[in-house]
Amino acid sequence: VQLVESGGGLVQAGGSLRLSCAASGFTFSTYAMGWLRQAPGKEREFVASINWSGSSPYYAESVEGRFTISRDNARNTVFLQMTSLKPEDTAVYYCAADLYIVTTTSEYWGQGTQVTVSS
Repeated sequence: VQLVESGGGLVQAGGSLRLSCAASGFTFSTYAMGWLRQAPGKEREFVASINWSGSSPYYAESVEGRFTISRDNARNTVFLQMTSLKPEDTAVYYCAADLYIVTTTSEYWGQGTQVTVSS
């Protein structure tokens, strides 16, 4: 199993970034996918998840209305479109896969991509 995140970087507050996660080694279209993040000195926290078909996205309250999760099962890829970014969104963002529901203890993880939002 391999999950490879990309798209992180440095952006000013109010800006946008789009993260991608390319998956391989498992049947992507049958897994729930999600994004979590970990800021320095803090625990990893849930950001967003999406079910196997893409019909049911779910968001943490802190990102609701600003972030959009989506997936392309033909390309084995999940995306996180982030808009109206805030300095408190600064963290390492991880892609995760789970057969049932994505949580902080999910089965598969990527290595993470750094997102830094400057004020």
